[in-house]
Amino acid sequence: MAAGRVPVERRRRRPTKAGTVLTEELIVDCALRLAGEHGAEALSVRRLGAALGCDPSALYRYFHDTDDLLLALADRIIGETMDGFAPEGDWLAGLREMAHRVYGGYSRHPKIAALAAYRVTRRPHEFRAVEIGIGLMLRGGFDQAAAVRHYAAFIDTVLGHAALDAAHAALAPERRGADTRAWAEAYQALPADTYPQLAQVRGELPLMAVSSFETALELFLSALEVRAGR
Repeated sequence: MAAGRVPVERRRRRPTKAGTVLTEELIVDCALRLAGEHGAEALSVRRLGAALGCDPSALYRYFHDTDDLLLALADRIIGETMDGFAPEGDWLAGLREMAHRVYGGYSRHPKIAALAAYRVTRRPHEFRAVEIGIGLMLRGGFDQAAAVRHYAAFIDTVLGHAALDAAHAALAPERRGADTRAWAEAYQALPADTYPQLAQVRGELPLMAVSSFETALELFLSALEVRAGR
């Protein structure tokens, strides 16, 4: 199917078999729920049609394909995270809050975070988020090129940690537990003569099982503050 959004005239609002009138918002709601329960494999036209009680082909009046739907899901998550966010005052405080909002938003949807975090939605919520983020960089005193590059590095750092931690959270409990225990078990048993550096910090290695998001964020913001001061 051709790229781009589905023309409004094709979105005929016909009731489903259950009597529900399809809308883009309703489809996205259903897709988020199914993806949260079953993962990305749930984002098929057949499965969505069954969940919505409609002919799968009806979904093409709203989305060109499942990738178009995925972008809508990603933009919905961005919208949730940025709802009510209008930073004023200190630009670093604004970036810190924005980072926590974005990280939290993807953490609430771990099964689709890894699929959505690296996409460009080309939709209103993303436009607004980028507008705010670059605005904060400009408020920090960076020139135009630096503001764009620093924002790209900032949001990639946040999204990278969000996707990584969300993917870990989405693992089956036994696999997640095994990965966490590795730092307190397998790494503790390594011979010191072969791994002298690890032996030196052996007691601190369980910290590797803790998300590094906060540490990375504060390091990044500190570096930005130094650069802004220059």
